Amino acid sequence: MKCKLCPLFLLLLILCCNVFAQEKKDSVTKTTTTTSANADTSVVSSEKTVFSIIFGKYPKHREGVYVTHGGDGALLSFASMKNNGEHLRNIPRFTMFLNIGSNFNKDFSRNFGVFTGINLKNIGLISKPTDSLKLKQRVYTLGVPLGIKVGDLSSGSLFFFAGGEIDMAINYKEKQFVDGDKVHKFNEWFSDRTPLLMPSLFAGFRFNPGFGLKVQYYPQNFFNKDFKTKDKDGNSVYPYKNLEANLIFVTFSYNFSGIDYFKVKRKRHYMKMKSGKAEFEVNY
Repeated sequence: MKCKLCPLFLLLLILCCNVFAQEKKDSVTKTTTTTSANADTSVVSSEKTVFSIIFGKYPKHREGVYVTHGGDGALLSFASMKNNGEHLRNIPRFTMFLNIGSNFNKDFSRNFGVFTGINLKNIGLISKPTDSLKLKQRVYTLGVPLGIKVGDLSSGSLFFFAGGEIDMAINYKEKQFVDGDKVHKFNEWFSDRTPLLMPSLFAGFRFNPGFGLKVQYYPQNFFNKDFKTKDKDGNSVYPYKNLEANLIFVTFSYNFSGIDYFKVKRKRHYMKMKSGKAEFEVNY
């Protein structure tokens, strides 16, 4: 009787838990016992069937908020610049120092998640107002992104991400070159030469292993047109009054790399159900 109830008990267990059951037969040995009236002997063989039960259709995703580190890596910046409405010649700017950060991630499924964080970036531009004069102007910013991720988040092999970011300019630096020779440089903390807050939009892809591509665009003018300073005679001048510059950069890595999304160790539990002639082991 007990042996007949074993399959029914397993079926009820699977239905109640709403699980996906996969039957795996490891080895087959049949259990029989023979006893003689005149001899105290028995022959025993055992039939062992293992049922592998996975709770849920997919492996359980990473719960809570988890952190990824890295930053934007190498940046290649471009700018659309105009002075008094006339195109101003500029040069692409490449930098690898110092772009670091951390993101706080929350994944709601294998294919969708959100993130925010804090990132330190070195952004700027290089312009040539005249053939002999070259200006390098950059600003360090602390940025807080807010974005979404769509794609294969389980392995991180390929997914798309996009969102917006608010950067706070903390340090401005400018270098002036005449005929290739550096003639002047300075830097200012929380300078009024640029806006304090610099909003941007970004989008990109993450590829496995550890390679990313992101494009980020700043629609706001890089310079503060209302900034004023004094010339040698003590007169007020507005060096950026007629200057417009919109910055865009491409970064070749992003700080989602090196993370095993949905990495959950599978726990193994065993339940033995013994009948008079057979023993079953359930692995779930």
